[in-house]
Amino acid sequence: MRMRRTGILLTIVALFIAVVPAQARTIHIVAFGDSATEGWLVKRDEAYPAQLQAVLRKKGYEVVVTNKGLTGDTTVGALERFDTAIASGTDIALVEFGTNDLRLRLPREQVRGNLDKIVKSLKSRGIETMLIGLGSLDLAGIARANDVPYAQWKLPPGQYRARDHAHFNAEGYSIVINRMLPQVEELIARVKARQPWRP
Repeated sequence: MRMRRTGILLTIVALFIAVVPAQARTIHIVAFGDSATEGWLVKRDEAYPAQLQAVLRKKGYEVVVTNKGLTGDTTVGALERFDTAIASGTDIALVEFGTNDLRLRLPREQVRGNLDKIVKSLKSRGIETMLIGLGSLDLAGIARANDVPYAQWKLPPGQYRARDHAHFNAEGYSIVINRMLPQVEELIARVKARQPWRP
C-alpha cells in the first residue's frame, strides 16, 4: 500500500511539472557605446536602451536593458572600461563605437582592430553580441568575420535629429530600434535555447 501511494504521489508530481511552465528568468542586455547609445540631448527614457527595453517588455520579454553608453567614448576607452561595463550575468551586448575614433583621426585599422577585440572578448564569455555601425561608419565586415548580427544606424538629416543636427532624437531612435528588433529577438531566442532557466 505504501509503495502504491508513493507511486501515485510521484505521478502527481510529474504531472504538475509537466503542466506548470518553467520559471521565466530575466535576460540582461547591455547597450555598450558612446553618446549615440547614452542618448545625447534626449531624456534618459528616450535614449535607445530605454526605448528598446520598453518595446521588448511590451512584446512579453522579461528583459533589463542597461545603458552603458558614455558620451565621447572611443574604442580605446571601451577596452579600458570593458570589465566594469559588461557585468557578470550579461546575456547580450549591443556594441556601438567608432565615430569618435574617426573624429579624433585614429587610424581605421586600429578602430577595427579594437572593435574586433571587443566582440571576440564578449563571445569568449558566452555573451551573444550585436555590432552597430553609425552613419557612414560601416562595420559589417567585422560582424561577418565574427559571425554576429549587424545593424547600420543611418537616417536622413532633419526631423529625426536632436538639436545639434547630428545625434538622433526620440523618434530617430524609435526607427532604428524597429529596424534592429528582429535581430535582437533572435539573440534573445539563442539565450533562451542555451540556458532556459536559472535562479
